[in-house]
Amino acid sequence: MRLHRNLVFAVIDSLRDIFNEGIYADKAVEQALKRDKRWGARDRKFVAETIYDIVRWKRLYAEIANVKAPFSRPDLWRLFSVWCVLRGIPLPDWNQIEPTPTRRIKGKFDELSKIRKFRESIPDWIDALGAQELGDETWTKEIAALNKQAEVILRTNTLKTTKQNLQKQLALEGIKTEFIKGYNDALKLVERANVFKTEAFKKGFFEVQDASSQLVAPFLEVKPGSKVIDTCAGAGGKTLHLASLMENKGQIIAMDIYESKLKKLKVRARRNDIHNIDTKVIDSTKPIKKLYGKADSVLIDAPCSGLGVLRRNPDSKWKLQPEFLDTIRNTQQTVLQQYSKMVKPGGKLVYATCSILPSENQQQINKFLTSEAGKDFSLVKDNKVFAHISGFDGFYMALLQKK
Repeated sequence: MRLHRNLVFAVIDSLRDIFNEGIYADKAVEQALKRDKRWGARDRKFVAETIYDIVRWKRLYAEIANVKAPFSRPDLWRLFSVWCVLRGIPLPDWNQIEPTPTRRIKGKFDELSKIRKFRESIPDWIDALGAQELGDETWTKEIAALNKQAEVILRTNTLKTTKQNLQKQLALEGIKTEFIKGYNDALKLVERANVFKTEAFKKGFFEVQDASSQLVAPFLEVKPGSKVIDTCAGAGGKTLHLASLMENKGQIIAMDIYESKLKKLKVRARRNDIHNIDTKVIDSTKPIKKLYGKADSVLIDAPCSGLGVLRRNPDSKWKLQPEFLDTIRNTQQTVLQQYSKMVKPGGKLVYATCSILPSENQQQINKFLTSEAGKDFSLVKDNKVFAHISGFDGFYMALLQKK
C-alpha cells in the first residue's frame, strides 16, 4: 500500500480532534470525509477505517510508541507509525515520520499482547469491572469480540418490501448482501459500502440497524392495532421496527428528552411511509403521568454504559468514566420505576440496554421486581446477547408482564 499525504493528514487531524478535543469519532470521521470531494471510495475507506482502527487500539499503540495523552502532533505521528508497522505498511520518507524501530515495535507488541488490558486496549478500570461482573473467561472472550470491526447490517422495512426483494434491489445497485440465520428481516453487507446513497434507501426500503438491536422490538410481542409507548426512542430505530411489526396500525407514542432526536425520527418515518407514530418530548413528569395505565406495551430502551456496542463506538472506551456508571444505574432504576406505570393491567414491558454488565441488566430487573412499583409485574423471559457468541453487538432485553 502506498500512503497519500492528504489522506494521512486527514487521519492525523481527526485523531487530534478525538483524543485531545473530545470530538466523537463518528463526527470526526464525517468531517474528515468532507475535506476533499475528489476522494474515491477507496480513499474514503482508508480515512474512515484508519481513524477507527487507531482509536480502537489507542492504549496499545500509545504504550508501544511511549506517548501519553494529551497527544502532541509528533505523538500522533508516532501512533500512526506504529499502526503502519503492525500492518506491514511501508513508511514513506516524510518529514513528519521519525526513524521508526520496526523490530522494537513488533517486540513490544508481542510482549504487551500477553496482558489483556493492553492486548484489548482498554482502561484498567473497565478491564477490572468486566472481569468482576462476567468472570475472567467470559470477559476475555467478550472484549476480544467487541474489538472487532462491526459489520453493516440492514433491517428490511417490511411495510414496503420483502427481504428477498431488497436483496435483489441492492444487487442491481452493486451491493451484495447475505441473509442471517435467525434474524427475520436482516441483511448483512458482504463488503462495506455507503448504502445511504442507494435508491433502495431513498425509497425507505431499509434502515441500518445491528442484528442484536433488531431482536428488541419483536421481544415486546406487539400486535397491529395496539397502543405502544417507546419511552427512550431517540432517533427511532426500534420505533420504526415496532411500526413495521404493527403493520402501520394502532398507535406508537415515541418519547425522548431530546426534541432534536424526535425530529430525526419524523424524517425517517416519512421515508418509511409510517403513519402511526406520535412524538412527545419529555420536558417534565407530566407527559409520563398522563399516560399512566394507558399502554398495551411499553419499551424502555434505557440509557446505559454502551459497553455492548464498542465495536461501532470504540472511542467510548476513552470517554466513559466510573462515576458515569454509578449515575446511569440510578437513572435506569428511576426510569423503570416511573415508566412502568404506563403499562395497563395485563400489558407488557420490555427493558433493554446495549450493555453486557449484569449490574445494568439482570440486577436492575431483580431490584425492580422487589420494589413497590414492580410488585405487579413478573418476568416472562430475558435474553443476554454476547458479541463473542452472536457475532453482533452485546445486548440485554427482559420481557415483563403486568398482572
